[in-house]
Amino acid sequence: MYRFLFSSKWLGYLLLAAIFATACVFLGRWQMDRRAESLAEINRVTSNYSAAPLPFAAVEAQFSRLDADKEWTQVEMKGRYDVGGQRVVRNRPLNGQPGYEVVVPFKLNTGQTVVVDRGWLPIGNNTPGRPDAVPEPPSGEVTVVVRLKPGEPELQRGAPDGQLASIDLPAYAAQLGYPVLTGAYGQLASETPAAAAMPYPFPKPSTEEGTHLSYSLQWFAFGVLMFIGFGYAARQQARNAEIDAQDAEADGTPEYAMAAGRRRPAPRKRKNATAEEEEDAILDAQGY
Repeated sequence: MYRFLFSSKWLGYLLLAAIFATACVFLGRWQMDRRAESLAEINRVTSNYSAAPLPFAAVEAQFSRLDADKEWTQVEMKGRYDVGGQRVVRNRPLNGQPGYEVVVPFKLNTGQTVVVDRGWLPIGNNTPGRPDAVPEPPSGEVTVVVRLKPGEPELQRGAPDGQLASIDLPAYAAQLGYPVLTGAYGQLASETPAAAAMPYPFPKPSTEEGTHLSYSLQWFAFGVLMFIGFGYAARQQARNAEIDAQDAEADGTPEYAMAAGRRRPAPRKRKNATAEEEEDAILDAQGY
């Protein structure tokens, strides 16, 4: 009954179904991988974001090479801002609005220098391509609490004077001309004493998992449905072949005669067939 499945046409259908299902599996696994990354980020935020700040001495190595599970760890440092080394980072949207981020070298009392991202500024209305004003950090000795963030890759595009295309720490350090720890930077959480004017603080990262799980299940379901559809189509083909065989047997027409293209007798009436369907079946059997 199902010998037709070994025909080139049906083998081609099966191959297409297998290719489509394989693609669905890969897409589903890709969404699962993205979900795993999202869950890891949520775990880091949950564990580190609001934990008690650690002294710089306890995490000094992280500013040379940041461990992924240490991201968002709070660190307390004492030192002075190098206002002359301040830069703004271009193309930094926040809540759907374009803007900039303000980064400043922070020279610790222990002698090391790290980069601190003090916050976000909207695009300016007075001078295109620049914020209207960049608030200066507090002068003198400052105690800051920052959250560890990894540096960003270099972007193959330039930036105007006083600006950076990304928080590429080695490139930034090269502009400053003195040693800077380039394994991580700090996103400002608080500073004491506080400045008279501040950039906008960064919001807490989202801890929503997102839709990766539902998307992955949808892709897996699509792959399964492809084979279900193939099986249904094969079953319908087999049923039609069975009905044709029964009609040929009832009318005494050998199968080889039908295969040779001889005129088929009118098939027997099918149950619940309309008059129009019966007429079409008769005309088809007569070769019209």
